[in-house]
Amino acid sequence: RPDVISYNAAISACQKGQQWKVTLELLLQMEANGLRPDMFSYSAAIAACQKGQQWEHAVELLGQMQARGLRPNVINYSAAISACE
Repeated sequence: RPDVISYNAAISACQKGQQWKVTLELLLQMEANGLRPDMFSYSAAIAACQKGQQWEHAVELLGQMQARGLRPNVINYSAAISACE
């Protein structure tokens, strides 16, 4: 059964391959399997949304991070802002 590290590796690979839709699906799949996305999960997903110019999803992910007690950092905010360009 995949763990958080396995999911993070897959999310990171999808981010590098500019597959933002798949990164969002993997985040949902993590939760469906009882795993909590961590800072790395969200950072890679936000970066994928940045590359895909999906600012709405990037901003939504920032909100999800905060709702889960994770504190977005400068890199997360910069990626979300860059998605708006």
